Amino acid sequence: MFELKGQTAIVTGAATGIGEAIATRLGKAGATVAVADLDLEGATSVATRIDNGAFALKVDVSDKSSIEACVAEVLKRTGQIDILVNNAGIAGPAGPIWEQTPETWEKVVAVNLSSIFYFCRAVLPHMRGRRYGRIVNIASIAGKEGNPGMVPYSATKAGVIGLTKAVGKEVATEGICVNAISPAVVRTKILEQLTPQQVSYMTDKIPMKRTGTPEEIAAVAHFLASPDCSFVTAQCYDASGGRATY
Repeated sequence: MFELKGQTAIVTGAATGIGEAIATRLGKAGATVAVADLDLEGATSVATRIDNGAFALKVDVSDKSSIEACVAEVLKRTGQIDILVNNAGIAGPAGPIWEQTPETWEKVVAVNLSSIFYFCRAVLPHMRGRRYGRIVNIASIAGKEGNPGMVPYSATKAGVIGLTKAVGKEVATEGICVNAISPAVVRTKILEQLTPQQVSYMTDKIPMKRTGTPEEIAAVAHFLASPDCSFVTAQCYDASGGRATY
């Protein structure tokens, strides 16, 4: 089940955390994984561990040209792109909106939201031509509920959910499924950007009373990236330990 042999996947932000866990899981399922990250050394290390033909690519997801070059390189190497996992993201500095600078806002928007727009635009002509594709976008519960002190992050993750639903409906008859995952707080390096108070705020809202693990998010992504995900599109799956049920 959820076999991915013969498929090619791009996973962004895959040098660490959730992206690394997703790339590893897709590789174990048989996919050839392009481990895409700004940290080429880290991405190379992950690709080496995955093996199975995995390879590392340096990509700056805040740069449209870098995204287009990444997609072109994957097509050059493998001839196909079956799966795109838009995972790369940043939390941005903590603070109320009046302390957030225009530069911070623009950076978080570029990395968390615009990157997904440009990656989808880059891969969809190829997927539509083959009448098959799976796109998985990593959103956040913050995009549904809004976390105080995280206005840029919350706003961009809400945008990811809206983008996912719209694009999923645009290609719903073309063999392409586009879905999102909204994790609650997951124990990754991104937490280092947050204050202990912010982490407690998020964890206290989780009925399971714990953070998630990258591997738990990867399990959901694996289904959404597989051929078995054939009647699920334009949806947002919560992986929140019960925090959100809508």
